[in-house]
Amino acid sequence: MLDATTRSGGTAAASPRAAAAEPAVAVPAAPPVPVAASVRPTRRAGVLLSPWARLSLLLVLLTAAGASVLLFEPQRLLARGWPPYLDGAAAAVVFAAAYGLCTVAFVPRPLLNLAAGALFGSQLGLATALAGTVLGAGAAFALGRVLGQDALRPLLRGRLLKAADGQLSRHGFRSMMAARLFPGVPFWAANYCAAVSRMGWTAFLLATALGSIPNTAAYAVAGARASAPTSPAFLLAMACIAVPALLGTAVAWRKRHHLRRR
Repeated sequence: MLDATTRSGGTAAASPRAAAAEPAVAVPAAPPVPVAASVRPTRRAGVLLSPWARLSLLLVLLTAAGASVLLFEPQRLLARGWPPYLDGAAAAVVFAAAYGLCTVAFVPRPLLNLAAGALFGSQLGLATALAGTVLGAGAAFALGRVLGQDALRPLLRGRLLKAADGQLSRHGFRSMMAARLFPGVPFWAANYCAAVSRMGWTAFLLATALGSIPNTAAYAVAGARASAPTSPAFLLAMACIAVPALLGTAVAWRKRHHLRRR
C-alpha cells in the first residue's frame, strides 16, 4: 500500500533494500605524501634561521666590511672632498649616508667628523656627522639585534658580562648617554653590546643622538678650523676633545674595582 507522499507525486525515501542493491562507487585514495619530502624543507629552513646561522652571517658581513675598509680606505675619499659633482645639501645627504656605512665597517668616527667639518664647515658639518652617526648606529643595532642577539644572550654568564647586560637592559638611555659622552667606549662596541642587551630602540637612538653632540661638535669645529691651528676656536675644540677623554679614563680607573666585585 502506497503512502500519501507517493500518491501525491512527492519524493519518497529509498528503502534500505533498494539502497543495498545500488553498486558502491569506489573513491580513489590520495597518494601518500613522502615523509622525507615534507620534513626536508622544514629542516633546511630551521637550519638557515637558527641563531648560530644568523650569527655566522653577521660575522661574515662584518669581516667583509672590515676587509673592504682596509683595501679601499673610504675615509680618504671622504676627506678629499667626496662625493664629487655635488655641493650643499645634496652633498651633505650623500656624505651622511656614506658616513653611516663607514661606521658600520669600523671606520673611526673622529676621522669622519674631522672630514665633515673640513668639507661643510662647523654647523653643516656637525649636522651631517650627527645624521651619519645615528644612521650608522641604527644599522649596527639592527644587524646585532636580528642576527646576533639570540645566539649571544645565552653566553652572558660571567660577572662582568651580566653586570654590563643588566645595566644596559635596565638603564638603557642613561647607560648609552654615558657611553656616547665619554670617548673611551668604541662606537661599534657600544652599538653591538646594546643590540645584544634588551635595550629599546627609542632609548638607544635618542641617547646616541644627544650624547654624540659634544664630541662630534668638537671634531667638526677642529676640522673646519684646521687651517688655523692657533685660533681660539681650534684650541677650544681640541680642549673639548681632550678633557672628556681624560675624565673617561679617570672614571674607568676608579670603577675597575667596583666592576670586578659585581
